Amino acid sequence: MFRAEALAKVDRGYFNIIVLDAYDVSLQSKNTGHYWTIHNTEYPREGTCVIYHKHRFCHPYHLHGRAPNLSRALRSIRKHDEFQMNGRVPVYKH
Repeated sequence: MFRAEALAKVDRGYFNIIVLDAYDVSLQSKNTGHYWTIHNTEYPREGTCVIYHKHRFCHPYHLHGRAPNLSRALRSIRKHDEFQMNGRVPVYKH
């Protein structure tokens, strides 16, 4: 279960908040437009998160990774955004 203190630290200047509750946080990055869902599994310990990601609203979510808590999950999302905006090399399929 996400604690109220952790939920209060979600940066509303960086994210559009879609859902914010004790077990799920759904966000949209204002920088990339990507969508994220962070689910609190409480396994193997309280606060453990699974991070899901999609590029557009109509796309299905895919597993992005795991984090030990909400703060680390949000940091992972910011790092992904930084990679997308600064370092990603376009992939062209033939």
